[in-house]
Amino acid sequence: MTAVGFLYPGHSAEDDYPRIEMLLDDDDVRLSVVHTDIGEDAHRVDALLEMGSPARLAAGVEELRLSGAEAVVWACTSGSFVFGWDGAHDQVRALARAAGLPASSTSFAFAHAVRDLGATRVAVAATYPDDVAAYFSDFLKAAGIEVVSARASGIITAAEVGTWGRDEVLELARAGDHPDAAAVLLPDTALHTAAYVEDLEAALGKPVLTANQVTVWEGLRLAGRRVRARRLGALFARRD
Repeated sequence: MTAVGFLYPGHSAEDDYPRIEMLLDDDDVRLSVVHTDIGEDAHRVDALLEMGSPARLAAGVEELRLSGAEAVVWACTSGSFVFGWDGAHDQVRALARAAGLPASSTSFAFAHAVRDLGATRVAVAATYPDDVAAYFSDFLKAAGIEVVSARASGIITAAEVGTWGRDEVLELARAGDHPDAAAVLLPDTALHTAAYVEDLEAALGKPVLTANQVTVWEGLRLAGRRVRARRLGALFARRD
């Protein structure tokens, strides 16, 4: 049994995690979610910095340790990339020390997943306001990834993002795609996407990376597991 723990801010699309667990081809993987205090629900830089502060992340660590987790991922993209490339590294190092486990975040999950797919040029389809989406593009560029286009949707709260269904997610991805992009990235863990990855890739004809999808993949990578899942897209299409 491989157990991976996720620190998830508030309540929006956390049901993606049990859904992904069911979609994995292996049945000996357990994904445990612990909710952190979101503070102010706002895609605003000051609120996101507080959401990702060491004290808020550390508060959920003990529960994850008790769950038997072998690795932990901060399941929040905006609450990690707003710290910048170096600051996001400091954040996961502090999380690893607090948990006594390998640690990462959704922002690094995107960087690692893009590299795993062999993509160097990507398009970003973000729910965030323009200024927050720009932080994500800067983070990807620091990882050596070329962002050929970035679309922001101007949504302020995770609560609103969590209400979006299949049609809204497909429209977001289509609007954010670019012909020069080898993959399209949807970087918000508040967005339900686990049920739609197949549809997204079929509609765009290329790999689509979504926040909760890459977060689980990153956690499994940290735990030393590579798991196939046909319905989770190109990222989960092979097992080494």
